Amino acid sequence: MSDKIKMHLPIVEMDGDEMTRIIWAKVKELLLHPFLELKTEYYDLGLPERERTGDRITMDAAEAIKQYGVGVKCATITPNEERVTEYNLSEMYKSPNGSIRAILDGTVFRAPITAPGITPYIPTWKRPITIARHAYGDIYKNTESPAVQGTKAELLLTAADGSETRIPIHIFEKSGGIVQGIHNTDSSITSFARACFSYALDTKQDLWFNAKDTISKIYDRRFRDIFEEIFRREYKDSFAETGITYAYTLIDDAIARVIRSEGGFVWACKNYDGDVMSDMVATAFGSLAMMTSVLVSPQGYFEYEAAHGTVQRHYYKYQKGEQTSTNSVATIFAWSGALRKRAQTDALPRLENFAGALESAVLRTIADGVMTGDLYEISTLLNKQKVDTETFLLEVAQRLERFL
Repeated sequence: MSDKIKMHLPIVEMDGDEMTRIIWAKVKELLLHPFLELKTEYYDLGLPERERTGDRITMDAAEAIKQYGVGVKCATITPNEERVTEYNLSEMYKSPNGSIRAILDGTVFRAPITAPGITPYIPTWKRPITIARHAYGDIYKNTESPAVQGTKAELLLTAADGSETRIPIHIFEKSGGIVQGIHNTDSSITSFARACFSYALDTKQDLWFNAKDTISKIYDRRFRDIFEEIFRREYKDSFAETGITYAYTLIDDAIARVIRSEGGFVWACKNYDGDVMSDMVATAFGSLAMMTSVLVSPQGYFEYEAAHGTVQRHYYKYQKGEQTSTNSVATIFAWSGALRKRAQTDALPRLENFAGALESAVLRTIADGVMTGDLYEISTLLNKQKVDTETFLLEVAQRLERFL
């Protein structure tokens, strides 16, 4: 295009690993650069660069989001022991997502991308379910250790005046084992609650929150109490005026209610619960690659990403020169979400229109029966064809030109 859409401020771009890194480059080449004068502040969060910088690059990227307000992130590897060996790492680096979320202290909102011919596995689900995941603490900022037989494990709290409180955890008398410590903060839980209530009001959807305070009578109970206090003090009247409701329930009961529901609500979960339930909701709506994910911080920072991993199996096929049919929809929607937010904050209507056109082109491609293998297997469309990774992007590009 001779008249490319211009940007003012950059988006913080965070590159990633494996197959999603390949897709990331192709999305930019085929869907962004031909139409935009794309302006980004680039950070490579691939494992080799995290190793080279001792993971400093991840912290720098998070600070850049604070500076520019909007970021977009490719999927990255959180290494386990096997990955440490495979990539010859000097240490088992923490999750980049977890590190960024801790720095920005945000809430992750994830919602399925619905497309023609893709029917949810749960027959009663008529509308998308948005997962609101607390993005701080719990096992994602844990401290853990093996414990040899004979070890006495205690929870030690040292007050500001130096006084100590010791709470017994377990004495490993008969065998060794493992021990883990997790934490959260009142300020982060408060930010999480406000983000959930505000999002529910903005989208005019009921809000459900769940935990397990019958078992975790202090930790999970703190979440419940903070939510109820903030709702009663700050949001109760607004919810009533809007015609929406807030409800707390135990997580096991919530799951049963979710399965029986029609959807169309915000489901607020603690960090680990949200991690697991967002994958469940995404898969039940069709595919893990069909889910948006945005981290919203109390200070107004936004980070968009795909809600899935690096598609390791496809990457190994790609390395062998074999053809892959990898779904790029969530990656494309991460870019469109970030571009839309940049357009809104910078008052750039052409850029905002482009973001909408990009999403429409993706959904039109699927509606026309052109899709990757994961969708082909579950699509109810009569005339459909399975295409490879790049062909799908080329098909989207053709339709995008028409929408513009």
